Amino acid sequence: MRIDKFLWCVRLFKTRSLATEQVKLGKVLSKNEELKPSKELKVGEEFQIKRGPVVFSYKVLAFPKARQGAKLVSAYLQETTNEEEKRKWLLLQEQLKLTRERGTGRPTKKDRREMDSFMDWFDEEDLND
Repeated sequence: MRIDKFLWCVRLFKTRSLATEQVKLGKVLSKNEELKPSKELKVGEEFQIKRGPVVFSYKVLAFPKARQGAKLVSAYLQETTNEEEKRKWLLLQEQLKLTRERGTGRPTKKDRREMDSFMDWFDEEDLND
């Protein structure tokens, strides 16, 4: 099975085109060599995916016939990432949460209420003119 299709089938990427793009960008490695999207995987083969400073490692157990549900992925893929890389990923996630500036990203419920009350006030002003 092609590596780009496999990555999509086992839900490592949301779309197949995103999986293909990441492989082309050199984010997917096997034996420290960048792969091409058309690379045919074999059962038992290991590969790595670079996500920022963290490198996740996986081993192919079998090939699915189609995209699998999240609960079924473990039958086709085994994560072999070492503990140090996992800790690095958790620290990165915590750091991103702490450095998020107010006003970036999706508004909170409180922010939406404030925007709605402001827009209601603005609409009332227009009606009074």
